[in-house]
Amino acid sequence: MKKWFKISCASLLTAILIIALAACNNEEVQTIRVAEVTHSIFYAPQYVAIEKGFFEEEGLNIELTLTPGGDKVMTALLSDGADIGLVGSETSIYVAAQGASDQVINFAQLTQTDGTFLVSREKVDNFSWDQLKGVTFLGQRKGGMPQMVGEFVLKKHDIDPHADLELIQNIDFANISSAFASGTGDFVQLFEPQASVFEQEGRGYIVASFGEESGHVPYTSYMAKQSYIEENKELVEKFTRAIYKAQKWVEENSPQEVAEVIQPHFADTDLDIIEMVVERYKGQDSFAVDPVLDEDEWNNLQNIMDEAGELPERIDYSSLVNTDIAESVME
Repeated sequence: MKKWFKISCASLLTAILIIALAACNNEEVQTIRVAEVTHSIFYAPQYVAIEKGFFEEEGLNIELTLTPGGDKVMTALLSDGADIGLVGSETSIYVAAQGASDQVINFAQLTQTDGTFLVSREKVDNFSWDQLKGVTFLGQRKGGMPQMVGEFVLKKHDIDPHADLELIQNIDFANISSAFASGTGDFVQLFEPQASVFEQEGRGYIVASFGEESGHVPYTSYMAKQSYIEENKELVEKFTRAIYKAQKWVEENSPQEVAEVIQPHFADTDLDIIEMVVERYKGQDSFAVDPVLDEDEWNNLQNIMDEAGELPERIDYSSLVNTDIAESVME
């Protein structure tokens, strides 16, 4: 009798464990649709979160879609074609100025500097910004954050971008590097990894960083409609927690380790180039070390937009930035 009782108890406990494990395994995985404005090593922490399983740990499945252009990311968000956008914070200001009834809110910052570099066609031993006077400068598309930062930095060094040099701004983002490679411009403003690729090939030389010159700004942030955040607060918290884990991991590990983790997302780029780019971005603090977008960065962003003549109106920090979620996951 006692033996039967022991066997029955053991069987019951086994059955309970099996049921519990099955319940855990069947826990619903929630999908979040993310529209990224471009696919770039500049967003390394995001790809670390995917590859290291940080989203999976939070019970999330990320559907990542390349959505070129800030206006297209905003359209995807406003039309419910995406849940979260990864894009420059200036786009939320443009939407707010147009009187959107459901504002797009910045809730987590990913990058905190501009990601472009000044590349010279000829090797320059002792570069100074006044050497740009009288040259042909191949800049970024007008109205975009890279272009606004570019002009802001030029003016900071007493260069009038529309009078002191020949400024070219009518080439699409995707074609800027090929235009320079084909002979257009004496200097060009480029993102990585193209800047490093040109330098490796001897077709250009990095002489300055726009990110170092312009200071901290909320260059790329995660944002969502106010209604989505209110209706999916726990989901957004899980997403932000995964990003924060990745930010800490990137901060604590070497460029080589980061490059090896994110390489599957950049199969066409050599590992040594990825490592070089990560090292350069880490060296100038481009990767935000936490998801909080602070007020000084917000004000610097609007100052840069205003200097470029692209700020439709000043928008209060508290109107378009929510730090509660980021601060709660950091606790």
